[in-house]
Amino acid sequence: MMNNLFSIFDPTTSEMYSLNWLSSLYILLFIPSLYWFIPSRYSFFFLNLLNYLISEFKMLLNLKSNLMNLLFLMSMFIFIMLNNFLGMFSYIFTSTAHLTFSLTLSLTLWFAFMLYGWIINTNHMFMHLVPEGTPSALMVFMVLIETISNLIRSGTLAVRLSANMIAGHLLMTLISSTGPSLSVFLLLMMLLSQTLLIVLELSVSIIQAYVFTVLSTLYSAETS
Repeated sequence: MMNNLFSIFDPTTSEMYSLNWLSSLYILLFIPSLYWFIPSRYSFFFLNLLNYLISEFKMLLNLKSNLMNLLFLMSMFIFIMLNNFLGMFSYIFTSTAHLTFSLTLSLTLWFAFMLYGWIINTNHMFMHLVPEGTPSALMVFMVLIETISNLIRSGTLAVRLSANMIAGHLLMTLISSTGPSLSVFLLLMMLLSQTLLIVLELSVSIIQAYVFTVLSTLYSAETS
């Protein structure tokens, strides 16, 4: 019996220990199959996806010095995507649905980008605070707006990822909770809607990993 609707996201499995966060390490089960001598269909699909993303990120990382971030960005995309995807299975904890996970990741990235930008490219960072062509009367307000925009980036990254992962799970929980009181016809309709929601959630798990990585790439490009 659930105490509240959000108890499905409770990371605690026992008063003595919690194993749910180990789901973040499940991605290690997917990696060894990439190193077989004869590639599988899974390997071909995975490599084609990575090649497409690399070509996309190269356009965003306009400087050669930024291309060093490609390996890190691709690793982050795989990590988030597989954690989102594994959260669709029953009895597997969705770690990306918690701000503990997503906010830690986004804060680390934001702090690293800001530290690099303000130490290495100080003048460039000051130039970003006042966009070109800004009237003199609005410069003070633009500096304030751009500063606030920079400060909330980590929060928006984390909330966007967690909220989208929570929304689908909550909707499926709400729909399934009405199952025992439905007729046979309505029960079949509920199962059909649940199936469509699962397909939608699978798409969201990939899209949100892509959005998180693309925004991190854009933030990285702005600091150089």
